[in-house]
Amino acid sequence: MMEYSKEFLELLNAVEAKRPRTVIQHILQHGFITSQELKDLYGYNHPPRAIRDVREYGIPLVTYRISGTDGRSIAAYKFGNPSEATDVIAKSAGRTVLAKTLKQALIDKYGSKCSVYLEKMDERLLQVDHRVPYEISGEPDESDVDMFMLLSPSANRAKSWSCEHCENWVTKSPSYCVKCFWAHPEDYEHVAGNKQRIVSIVFTGDEIEDYDRLLQVTGIDGAQNFIKRLIHEHLN
Repeated sequence: MMEYSKEFLELLNAVEAKRPRTVIQHILQHGFITSQELKDLYGYNHPPRAIRDVREYGIPLVTYRISGTDGRSIAAYKFGNPSEATDVIAKSAGRTVLAKTLKQALIDKYGSKCSVYLEKMDERLLQVDHRVPYEISGEPDESDVDMFMLLSPSANRAKSWSCEHCENWVTKSPSYCVKCFWAHPEDYEHVAGNKQRIVSIVFTGDEIEDYDRLLQVTGIDGAQNFIKRLIHEHLN
């Protein structure tokens, strides 16, 4: 395994977003990652997007070609010269500044909370995400704040998994995504193609005791049905 400077490792380990972190940790462990591994091991059907995510953090990556398991030439990626990290950050400074401006605009409009779980959070923990995945509609105009949303890390992971397992990940209809819970939880028709409705309940502070008592009574598998039954009884 190649040794890296403390500063470069700190830069790598500071990345918390799931997709770029997956790429980074794989390269740290194996020295490189291929487009085939991104698809087969991690389910990323658009490898260039995952690689772009890493580069946007100012981490230099080198692209080259190797033979895949079937003998065909495939793309492989490894870290570039760590000393170039600063240069990469400088070159992408415009996007970095814009991203910070975009996040602040979202906070100003919606508050410092997760758009899905409606949980108020420290703004440092919130992540900016496309309402309609990049893989479906491409990169929107970042000046249009309504094309983006603020998500907690757990909501972002849940959204990524749900989107990547939706039938629209193949058909790629932006209008279909717009009507999805994961794009507009405040007004939607389906949840990743399924006829469902979701109410997110987050327990914080003293409410965690209520959560613990709920699970003591219902068990973790029965909590959802218990809540549904209470709603049914009180609304009928």
